[in-house]
Amino acid sequence: MKYLFLFLLSLQAKAILPFEDAVSPEFVTSARALAMGNAYASKVDDGWAAFYNPAGLGTVRGLQFHLTNIHLEMNDGFMNVAGNGPVTESLENYQDAFDPVALRGLHAAKPGNISHARFQAFPNLTYRGITLGYMYAQQNRARLRSLSDNFEIAERIDSGPVLAFSASLFGGVIKFGASGVLLTRKQLQKDFAPSDSVTVDTQADYTQGTMTHVTAGTRITLPIAWLPTFSLVQRNTGDQEFYGESFSGPPPAIPTTTDVSFSITPNLGRTMRMHLEVARKDLGDQYEVVPAQRKLMGGIEFDYMRQMFVRFGYGDGWGSGGIGVRNKDFAFDLTTYAIEASDDGVREEEDRRTVLSISSSIY
Repeated sequence: MKYLFLFLLSLQAKAILPFEDAVSPEFVTSARALAMGNAYASKVDDGWAAFYNPAGLGTVRGLQFHLTNIHLEMNDGFMNVAGNGPVTESLENYQDAFDPVALRGLHAAKPGNISHARFQAFPNLTYRGITLGYMYAQQNRARLRSLSDNFEIAERIDSGPVLAFSASLFGGVIKFGASGVLLTRKQLQKDFAPSDSVTVDTQADYTQGTMTHVTAGTRITLPIAWLPTFSLVQRNTGDQEFYGESFSGPPPAIPTTTDVSFSITPNLGRTMRMHLEVARKDLGDQYEVVPAQRKLMGGIEFDYMRQMFVRFGYGDGWGSGGIGVRNKDFAFDLTTYAIEASDDGVREEEDRRTVLSISSSIY
């Protein structure tokens, strides 16, 4: 009886939509990084270093005060179920992506889709070597393969204050840093039979807990042509667990994982640079169900006078790309990327997403 119960439990866990933590473990994602296949640990030079590699704070230029820092994201599946017309129609229904009842109605009208939406904000004050901010990130996913299948939903809300710092040795050749997030995570993963009404009981269906999550990173840049750079990032250093759990208990534990990356940054003239980076997420394969091929990623960025950017990448088995514009007071990024939507395959089912990121800064 015990083994039968565990078997049925494993089938249920596999049926419910997962999150892509093995290939995108960052609590707050960067549109710039996603356009580069999420290979960004050796490039990051702004407040997002707190999540991608705290050692990158050593390359921040000047004081950055990101008062408005908004990231909006949706996938093709949500656009399919939310509107038949232009993207503006899907944007009008964007709030429905965070309402399980409304999502069930949209999916029932157009089964066969996976919907995904993310909203995040990360106001922060960043200076060379330090950042202080507050993060809020919510992502909601839903899937209805057919009208005879279960309706699956997954929701995650991460929030908390963020503090990160870095230091340098040997004139900046070696940089190291650490970031801490007092993370509160609220999570839901549930499915409903075709005959069931979509009713979510907060006390019974949600998990919630708090933890101190530490990310440690190192970056070594050789002072020679093309600036070859090696980076190492460890997440959840110290293998901390959730405490102060509420509702139905703590969320699933966050494993301690290690990412590595290598990059070069050659100049292509007096005003143009290229950054090329390759990375491997989850080096020790703590997320065993995700094939190693999906954790290999690479990206390239061309920048003109540090103001206009074109990016391409490869991550989770799929291509990505984007454009960006930056000046002293404003940053705009438009990105497309994809993840593998199958449970354990490689390049079997594409989940294509679009990201709009807008940030206003005071320097």
